[in-house]
Amino acid sequence: MIFSKFEKMVAGRYLRAKRKEGFISVITTFAFIGIALGVATLIIVTSVMNGFKEELLGRILGINGHISIAAIRNVPFNNYPDAVRMLEEKVPGVDVAIPLIEKQLLATAGNTAEGVMVRGINGADLQKKKVLREGFKDFDLKLFEGDIVVLGSRLANKLGVTAGDEITLLSPNGKITMFGTVPRMKSYRVAGTFNFGMYEYDANFVFMPLATAQTFFSLGNGVTGIDVTLRPNADVDYIRQLIGAAIETSGNKAFVYDYRQTNSAFFNAIDVERNVMFVVLTLIILVAAFNIITGLIMLVKDKGRDIAVLRTMGATKGMIMRIFFLDGAFIGVVGTLLGVLLALLFCDNIENIRQFLQSVSGRDLFAAEIYFLSQLPAKVEMPVVLTVAGISLLLSFLATLYPAYRAAKMDPVEALRYE
Repeated sequence: MIFSKFEKMVAGRYLRAKRKEGFISVITTFAFIGIALGVATLIIVTSVMNGFKEELLGRILGINGHISIAAIRNVPFNNYPDAVRMLEEKVPGVDVAIPLIEKQLLATAGNTAEGVMVRGINGADLQKKKVLREGFKDFDLKLFEGDIVVLGSRLANKLGVTAGDEITLLSPNGKITMFGTVPRMKSYRVAGTFNFGMYEYDANFVFMPLATAQTFFSLGNGVTGIDVTLRPNADVDYIRQLIGAAIETSGNKAFVYDYRQTNSAFFNAIDVERNVMFVVLTLIILVAAFNIITGLIMLVKDKGRDIAVLRTMGATKGMIMRIFFLDGAFIGVVGTLLGVLLALLFCDNIENIRQFLQSVSGRDLFAAEIYFLSQLPAKVEMPVVLTVAGISLLLSFLATLYPAYRAAKMDPVEALRYE
């Protein structure tokens, strides 16, 4: 649509309301602010949901891996070195395969007891993955051997222990005697703490050397599982089928599952929440678009005499329609651009803003116990930004059509008569 210089000039004059048109200017301002806030809010919320999902997925995969191979009925894998070598060298797309032992136990220190997940792993394997390395940055992995344990930072706080203290691990699967089953228990020195920035792991996990775990659980030279991390863009389904087929061919039995099966309910909930929030917050932009309609209809009514004069001077219905379309479109375009800019600035500084609001209100606005992460993430995706901006512009343009059409249909004789 091409606009003439005359149409642009008149549209600009109508946007700058005079004193007697102050109420119209207020409505227009509210429409402008409403579109900006609606666009900004929609982009911010969507970016936070995307960032939350990606950050959580990154930490889960950084600690566990894409595919897990678990022993059936607690029958350990005794030939795991060969299995690890086969996975890393012969299965396409496999980056790292880590053997481990994982069991639920009870940890006690003094009068405090907590249920924990104990993971036995080699110190060399801890250095193979970035998330694990960064989580253990305050602990020298060269010292990760012998009868020691490394606790999550939040778990250490709950138990009230620090490096050098001792905790006791208690397993219900103990020795069977003539008097019944005697629980297995042993004390270990706390060598340090780790911090993955994810509450579930920092508050519940205990790491110990693989050989120490094998001794405690009486597994000999076996392990209870192998975590497999894939290279970027690898086909998870295809590789999972390859691993499953290889296990069947070897005559062994094991569960083979991927991270989507383990966390399916959680990630599905995030996707549903993100989609629902997108629809709900789009209504904010729709409300602002109705404000554009209201403001333009009142402007058309107020400018009835001016429209009549323009028509008698030779202005066509199309020119009148384009003038008022320009007014509404200007509000939509500038409001959308301001909203996008505001959202990008907010997302770029979202953690600083959270910390500021937290210090002012004195309340924890992003509790790690609830949201699993210690920092508020935000990932801005350009397709989402363009989609939100497109929806805002479309609603704004549609909102201008009826008032512009009403202005163009106005009879100049009737307008002058009632003036």
